[in-house]
Amino acid sequence: MLSFSSTQTKPSLLPPNLFPSSHSFSHSLLLPPLKPHKNQTHLHLQRLTIQAIDAAQPFDYESQLKTHYQKSIALKIGIIGFGNYGQFLARSFIQQGHTVLAHSRSDYSQLAQDVGVSFFTDPNDLCEQHPEVVLLCTSIMSSEKVIKTFPFQRLRRNTLFVDVLSVKEFPRDLFLNYLPAEFDILCTHPMFGPQSGKDSWVGLPFVYDKVRIGDCGFRLNRCEKFLDIFAREGCRMVEMSCAEHDRHAAGSQFVTHTMGRVLEKFRLESSPINTKGYETLLNLVENTAGDSFELYYGLFMYNKNAMEQLERLDMAFEDLKKELFGNLHEVCRRQLFGNAEGVEALREEEDAEPQKLLSTGGQIGSNEDPRNGAQKGYENGHASLNSASVSLR
Repeated sequence: MLSFSSTQTKPSLLPPNLFPSSHSFSHSLLLPPLKPHKNQTHLHLQRLTIQAIDAAQPFDYESQLKTHYQKSIALKIGIIGFGNYGQFLARSFIQQGHTVLAHSRSDYSQLAQDVGVSFFTDPNDLCEQHPEVVLLCTSIMSSEKVIKTFPFQRLRRNTLFVDVLSVKEFPRDLFLNYLPAEFDILCTHPMFGPQSGKDSWVGLPFVYDKVRIGDCGFRLNRCEKFLDIFAREGCRMVEMSCAEHDRHAAGSQFVTHTMGRVLEKFRLESSPINTKGYETLLNLVENTAGDSFELYYGLFMYNKNAMEQLERLDMAFEDLKKELFGNLHEVCRRQLFGNAEGVEALREEEDAEPQKLLSTGGQIGSNEDPRNGAQKGYENGHASLNSASVSLR
C-alpha cells in the first residue's frame, strides 16, 4: 500500500515539462499544475512524497521466509484409492499446503480438479511423480490385490508407505511381505470418518504404529511431518502396536458397527418424544449407515478378535432374554396358581403323621439316628429268642 503526503513547491515560472522526468518519478510524483487564481502569474506544483510501502515485494524477506517455511513442511502425497475416505483426507491435506496426487479404479478426475488434486488414471504415471508418501486408502477387501500389482519399481527406493485401514495387523503383514525392504512403513488408523469428522477433528483419536522407519534424519523427519498433519488438526495422537489396536478395535469399533446395523435393520425411527439416549441411537444408525457393508465385513473378516466379540454379543442377548422370560414366568405362575398351591400345601401339612419303623421303632422325620433304632430292635429280638429256647428245654 502506498501512502502519500501533499507538499507544495516554491513558485516557478518554468512549465512542468522542464522538470527532469527521472527525478519526478524516482522520488516523487508530480500532479498537473493547479489552476492559477486571478491576477496570479506563477505556477504552483503539488508534489506527493512516498512515505511507506506495505505491499509484499519479490525481495521482501518476510515473504521469502514464509514461503521457505511452507515448502519445508509440505509433502508430496500420493493417495491410492480416491473414494469417499480418500477425498475426505485430501481436502485437509490441501488446506495445509501439501501437494496431493491421486489414483483410483474409477475416474475422479473432475472431482479431483475441483479440490486441487492431480488425478492419474494409471498408477505408473503417479509413481513417476515420485511422491514422498504413498497413502493406501482402498477398502480392506481390495487392498491385497492393489499391493500385489502396484509398480513399486517406479518409486524412490526409500518411499514412505502409509495405510489408513480399520484393521492393522492385516495391512502390516501385507506391507512386510510385498514392499521392498528399503521402504518405510507406517500403519495408522484415523478413528473417524466423513460423518463423525465432518465438522472438526479436534479430540478424535488417531492411532499409529511406526512399523519400519529408517534411522536417518530425512526419513524420521518425513514420518513426523506426516503425523503432524493430524496433530495440527487437533487429533488425539495414540501410538499403539497393531496387535493391541485390533484387540481394542474389536471391542469398540466392531461392536459399534454391529449395534448400528442391528438397529438399522430394526428400522429405528425418530418420534416427537425422543430422549437423549434415543437420539444417541439414531446418530449411531446414521453414522454406521454411511459406511459400506464391505467395510463392516472387512472388520469381521480381517480382525481375528471379531468372532469372539460377536459370540459374546449373542450370549449376552440370550442371557438377557432368559432373565426377562424367567421373571415373567414367575409372575404369571403366582397370578394363576398362587392361591391353589398355598391351600394344597397347607392340607398336606395337616394330614401328615409320623410313621413307625417296623423293626426299629424309629419314626420318619425323627432326629434319632436310625442306626440306634436298628440296634435296639436287634437286641430285643435276640432276648425273645433266648426266652423261647429256655421254655422248650
